[in-house]
Amino acid sequence: MKRRIYTTTTALALALALASPAAADMEAARAFLDAEIGDLSSLTREEQEAEMQWFIDAAAPFRGMDIRVVSETITTHEYESRVLAPAFTAITGIRVTHDLIGEGDVIERLQTQMQTGENIYDMYVNDSDLIGTHWRYQQVRNLTDWMAGEGASVTNPNLDLDDFIGISFTTGPDGKVYQLPIQQFANLYWFRYDWFTDPEIMAAFEAEYGYPLGVPVNWSAYEDIARFFTGREIDGRRVFGHMDYGRRDPSLGWRFTDAWLSMAGAGDKGLPNGLPVDEWGIRVDENSRPVGSCVARGGATNGPAAVYSVERYVDWLRNYAPPAAAGMTFSEAGPVPAQGEIAQQIFWYTAFTADMVAEGLPVVNEDGTPKWRMAPSPRGAYWEEGMKLGYQDAGSVTLMQSTPVDRAQAAWLYGQFISSKTVDVKKSHVGLTFVRESTIQHESFTERAPMLGGLIEFYRSPARVQWTPTGTNVPDYPRLAQLWWQAIGDASAGAVSAQQAMDNLCREQEQVLARLERAGILGDLGPRLNEERDPEYWLSQPGAPKPALENEKPQPITIGYDELIASWQSN
Repeated sequence: MKRRIYTTTTALALALALASPAAADMEAARAFLDAEIGDLSSLTREEQEAEMQWFIDAAAPFRGMDIRVVSETITTHEYESRVLAPAFTAITGIRVTHDLIGEGDVIERLQTQMQTGENIYDMYVNDSDLIGTHWRYQQVRNLTDWMAGEGASVTNPNLDLDDFIGISFTTGPDGKVYQLPIQQFANLYWFRYDWFTDPEIMAAFEAEYGYPLGVPVNWSAYEDIARFFTGREIDGRRVFGHMDYGRRDPSLGWRFTDAWLSMAGAGDKGLPNGLPVDEWGIRVDENSRPVGSCVARGGATNGPAAVYSVERYVDWLRNYAPPAAAGMTFSEAGPVPAQGEIAQQIFWYTAFTADMVAEGLPVVNEDGTPKWRMAPSPRGAYWEEGMKLGYQDAGSVTLMQSTPVDRAQAAWLYGQFISSKTVDVKKSHVGLTFVRESTIQHESFTERAPMLGGLIEFYRSPARVQWTPTGTNVPDYPRLAQLWWQAIGDASAGAVSAQQAMDNLCREQEQVLARLERAGILGDLGPRLNEERDPEYWLSQPGAPKPALENEKPQPITIGYDELIASWQSN
């Protein structure tokens, strides 16, 4: 395997230090390409220089301008702020301040700009989960019209929207693109491959449960595996069959809004999101107007499948996870599997991949290969073919209508630069958050794949299309998302039953929808709540909400990991 440089070099820092905005030209671009990019690009060196020349020429009217950009703090955006922003400044002469703050703070700043019209930032990198908000409020520039109009002169002819694997996530029901994805990561199933392939452990599992130990295809198998491993001693350590978190904290809301109900099978069929009922349980009419969240209005937030999803979450957390997990937040729970005592985790974000392959960890072999693997998430009892199966975060370039045109044009150049074909392969090696098909297929990731535990295989597989962000059924993400962690927190703490928690949640969601309807601020795109009916009416209709199953633990199914990978590669 050729030795690749995946981290920033000191040569780049020196080269950029010698460049000044006033002298922005191909000299700075070549220094950047030499020191930072090399052959880690989907473009040839000649094509890289041509793309850099385009940025230089397009940026000429904005040379000397200062722009402000904000994103959440993750490895990918740290790289953009620390490396790509200075490089862009040196190459184009546009000075970029790329701030890194918490995800909630990004949304708060964006909301403030929406409400006041004050231009706080010239570009936001915010999750595509807000696509329903952006489409309805029309306070962000839709990029389709922008690229054909005021943004035409600053739109890279080599942008290649079709190369972005998540462009459907940022497209509204009107067919227009509202955001440009610049980082993506999924929540998948994580497990200890070395334990799952250990002959003694495999024999013990099959003797106890009557079927082979393997990647669980459904929740029935996941639960059996969790029970089997919990309390066992492996390599002198007591291990657990599950990992999760349960503290009453905003991050607990992500645990559920990030498609947990769809994994259980609560919504309707459809990609990227179920229609007419999505993974939040919100139903829309034929004009994409929200009409209800509770079953009595045709929603599914408190339906049998949603309640089942919460019951399984609470049961597994209490019985199969480390005792401390119930008091952890998302960020506190994230590093725990790397400590070597967790057998599997059903809801694991691939953003943790880089931290799980660090040298010296108990879950990494001496040769640097991982002892673990990731695979598609198992599905719940209510899930049906044609439904989404998990969540994918898609942090995306967002331009507000309140940003002056010239500042939006300069910021758009920066947004395209940090997702350009010239830089995307290298950036993806640093952050492992893929947005381009050309990057995923790059030979350097074929070489690196054995070190990444199945990440590359997943993103090259036909399965990946079933992992999608929050969709357009959610009309006001900031207002509605905050309701989830409080309702789920009550169930997690044992204060209420799963049914009570979801009854409370759907009512609170409908209260927000009703306020939006009364206010009329969303016009023809806003909610039009259905009249309440006997829930049995809706439960007897095709699709979601679905009536309760007599058996919520069907026959468990597993598949060998190597068999799964082979099936992908044969497609």
